[in-house]
Amino acid sequence: MKITEEYGNEPAEVIEIKTAEYISDFAIRITFNDGNCKVVNFRRFLENSLHPSIKKYLTEEKFMNFDIIDGNLNWNGYDLIFPVEDLYKGEIS
Repeated sequence: MKITEEYGNEPAEVIEIKTAEYISDFAIRITFNDGNCKVVNFRRFLENSLHPSIKKYLTEEKFMNFDIIDGNLNWNGYDLIFPVEDLYKGEIS
């Protein structure tokens, strides 16, 4: 999912992730194409999940193995992905 902003008849600006850097303890610093930068902590989301396909990312080695594909942050070919809007806010649920 990508965020778009529309102003009248002007083309929409698509907000995409440009860079993502693992910091530590399941936190990632994410920089967006508009220059906004957020540190997002994924630990609580991962710990609270009941689904085994999400829980497996509580292994730091597995969690650190993410990619940016088409402006989205994802793990293992879309096995785990979050809405860009949530990441832009710095919160995931």
